[in-house]
Amino acid sequence: MPRFLILRLDGPMQAWGTHTFEDLRPSNLYPTRSGLLGLLAACLGIERSDHAEQAALAASVEFSVRVDIAVDRPEHNRRIKKPGVKLPDFHTVMDARKVDGKVNKFPVVSRREYLFDAAFTVAVGARPNATVTLEVVADALRRPLYTPTLGRRACPPARPLLDSEIEAADGVLALRTSSAKDALIYSDSVESGQALRLRDVPLHSNKRQFGTRLVYLHRGVLCS
Repeated sequence: MPRFLILRLDGPMQAWGTHTFEDLRPSNLYPTRSGLLGLLAACLGIERSDHAEQAALAASVEFSVRVDIAVDRPEHNRRIKKPGVKLPDFHTVMDARKVDGKVNKFPVVSRREYLFDAAFTVAVGARPNATVTLEVVADALRRPLYTPTLGRRACPPARPLLDSEIEAADGVLALRTSSAKDALIYSDSVESGQALRLRDVPLHSNKRQFGTRLVYLHRGVLCS
């Protein structure tokens, strides 16, 4: 049976960027594929300029993401809600790019969105013929070479990323538990009748460009 790494993405702030251009930096409501690949690449110590290693990692892993509305806090012996509120922050940016690629000589006010009090559980699986194994990824998550963040540098995790390793038929079943029976699960590997198109697949070139993929929506109810 396939094996999956279970990651807990929990922190005061998260930001999973979507298609944008300088003055608006929106956040998706759940982790993007590009953001999760960046998280793993940081732990593995893969440089952004190393397109071959970035592409090898992308070809090796698949993701299923569960949106958690509450998390356990064993140290406080209680369970706390995680509403995942989206709020903007404002920055003044110098030397921003214009649409034609030239540098804007005037300051630009940039609006950046963040998710506050959000939590996600991610099942990381191996694709066929993966060159970056789950064993290597798990070791990097335990001892990251670069500091991992939850989408942006200002968003550190509040707990260790790797929670457990389990066996399941697929990534969606790996995330289905009695404590999250009504949770939404987004998967790029397990199909369903509800599909969303998301532009978050890094193309690994000198320019930061992204392709599209289908993400399948599931409810986290237990199977009988």
